Amino acid sequence: MRRRDFLGVLVGAAAAWPVAGRAQHGEQRRIGMLLPATSNDPHYQTYVEAFLQALEQSGWTIGRNVRIDTRWATTDAAEIRRHAAELAALAPDVILAPAATTVGPLLQATRTVPVVFPTLVDPVGAGFVDSLARPGGNATGFMNFEYSIGGKWLELLKEIAPGVTRVAVLRYAATPSGVGQFGIIQSVAPSLRLEVTLVNMRDAPEIERAVAAFARAPNGGLIVTASPLAQRHRDLIVTLAARHKLPAVYFDRVFAAAGGLISYGPDYIDQYRRAAAYVDRILKGEKPADLPVQAPNKFELAINLKTAKTLGLTVPPALLARANEVIE
Repeated sequence: MRRRDFLGVLVGAAAAWPVAGRAQHGEQRRIGMLLPATSNDPHYQTYVEAFLQALEQSGWTIGRNVRIDTRWATTDAAEIRRHAAELAALAPDVILAPAATTVGPLLQATRTVPVVFPTLVDPVGAGFVDSLARPGGNATGFMNFEYSIGGKWLELLKEIAPGVTRVAVLRYAATPSGVGQFGIIQSVAPSLRLEVTLVNMRDAPEIERAVAAFARAPNGGLIVTASPLAQRHRDLIVTLAARHKLPAVYFDRVFAAAGGLISYGPDYIDQYRRAAAYVDRILKGEKPADLPVQAPNKFELAINLKTAKTLGLTVPPALLARANEVIE
């Protein structure tokens, strides 16, 4: 059996164990996981595997001293709220929940169960923590990145596609981080002689119309800022960039793996491993209010050479040398 298949069976079995199991094994602690994906999502399977491996390295073994209650909640907001309420009602010792889309509903459901987020753009702006140094409530974890990364995305676009003079920035305005990310990009654009156009994403038809309209003029490029909506419409956005021959920079390597030109963002596997360390500390008695929110330690630059060739771009050797992953 492949490791990933084994992981699915393991986590699925853990989620299905009866509640009575905790009474039979009094030493077992309970961890909840609320994931905004389906159980067959290969990227989230990898993240969960990294989390569980790091937990085991800290001495927590499923079936021996810990049980996992997993909810694959998809990206549907109503489903996420339902599963958040279910997990909160189980009153686990701690819940792992990535992104604002899961943390928000959990904090509406409980202000007592500790919540650890492995990835989240702006926990202070979203109102989830009082400050990065002293979260103050029942949630803490790890940020995806600081807003300054927006300037890096713009620089990478100009480096890989020097002919670009116009940039459409796809933003999800419903999250505070969308505003912050665009603000940095807008401030850096004049120094690179780039004209920036804001595209507010709400749904698939709007994304398609906006990108098509932007692409009618020449020398355009795209920057896709981080949001759950961008993840939900990942394949559509990558397809639109290819259809309209727009060089594009993304915030997550999964976009480059799906055919996007270039991505730069945190190493999410590392984030989940670090989140496991926080879960371990909470299980051993520490409070999320006292554990500072931390920035990423590692970033990944991924370049899709096949997409670059299709767009007629020659990737500079210096940029290739900096890449963590080159997709051919």
